[in-house]
Amino acid sequence: MPVTYWCEQAWLPGGLAADVLVEIEGERVTALGRGGPSPGAVRLPGLTLPGLANAHSHAFHRALRGATQTGRGDFWTWREQMYGVAARLDPDSYLALATAAYAEMAMAGITCVGEFHYLHHAPGGRPYDDPNIMGEVLAEAARRAGLRVALLDTCYLTGGIGTPLSGPQERFGDGDAARWAERAQDLAARYAGAPDVVVGAAVHSVRAVPAEQMPVVADFARRHDAPLHAHVSEQRAENEACLAAYSATPVRVLHDSGALGPRSTAVHATHLTGADQDLLGGSGTHVCMCPTTERDLADGIGPARPLFERGSPITLGSDSHAVVDLFEEARAVELNERLASERRGHWRAAELLHAATAAGHASLGFPDAGVIVPGAWADLVSVRLDSVRTAGATGAEAAVFAATAADVHSVVSSGRQVVIDGHHILGNVGQLLSDAIGALR
Repeated sequence: MPVTYWCEQAWLPGGLAADVLVEIEGERVTALGRGGPSPGAVRLPGLTLPGLANAHSHAFHRALRGATQTGRGDFWTWREQMYGVAARLDPDSYLALATAAYAEMAMAGITCVGEFHYLHHAPGGRPYDDPNIMGEVLAEAARRAGLRVALLDTCYLTGGIGTPLSGPQERFGDGDAARWAERAQDLAARYAGAPDVVVGAAVHSVRAVPAEQMPVVADFARRHDAPLHAHVSEQRAENEACLAAYSATPVRVLHDSGALGPRSTAVHATHLTGADQDLLGGSGTHVCMCPTTERDLADGIGPARPLFERGSPITLGSDSHAVVDLFEEARAVELNERLASERRGHWRAAELLHAATAAGHASLGFPDAGVIVPGAWADLVSVRLDSVRTAGATGAEAAVFAATAADVHSVVSSGRQVVIDGHHILGNVGQLLSDAIGALR
């Protein structure tokens, strides 16, 4: 049966509109109209946006929030603590943690997640009886939380350029790209025809995939018409090691391996040369900025606006889940550039909302999402405009420069209302997170 939602205000392709009626049947928007709320309509006060897309997630990193902030260090010291969590997870504990992490995302207005998945095997690198059980766990967690998911099955073969995997890293590896592709092919076959799960591919980084192995991953994505993501130039040390090994930057190595293009996404892209920016923009490669993680790990500020102007669509991700709030990610793209340039006004709020919605969904293989139009996925995210943060703000600026995830009061994802009056249908998500993380510690 169709369900009609009345939106006090809605952000549509043409801009902000008042008194918008959205008719939904099944998983899709079937009609839009204008008028006051009818007796049978579900009322959505405040500002209603399309569903947000978290284009870069590592679900198990959620266990690290608030636990890595003592002492000094950098990305590399943080990574050792991350490996400690990775060493303790099994399918059951990962299901509990990912379900709670994805429910937190839903409460923040996220209706689709790109899961950069490399925790494939048991400790020591031994495959589980089902070699793709950890990927299946993530898909099940997303379904329980009410999200669509792009499982970006990640090829991870070396612990550094020319260095074998060791310790917890052994869980990530398949031996070589051909064996990775064989396992990923099985995962893709399991979800063939599933509308809510896209199986894509990922090159973890130039540190973790030798250049001669990358074309296998790129070919897999091409044959499946699937997203292809990669961590790119997140740290200066990565660039230095790449230049020493290949006499080329990470972007150039990916380009020469056939891994750039409109289906591809470069994650972080923090430390780039002008030539790197030209290669990314000229190929139409998406760039996923993760500002809250990049600042948490002291990685630096990437050239988002120059990349956008060269032709790279910008998307947003929560990455390590130091923060799960795409409004904060969106405004940080602008605010970081203000700090770096000492000037304001690099991005319009509507551009940043597009990054958080339609561009993000497209980068994950859901091009018919992130917009409120007939035929699109039925995702509606409603934000309070009367909280202490948003009172007095209007339009796209209210979402990008005033609201936080705490202002989301209703989320309809794929036609199903999963957040009602600020509460997730799974119950107390804070308790779910506490239980899942406590079990790991």
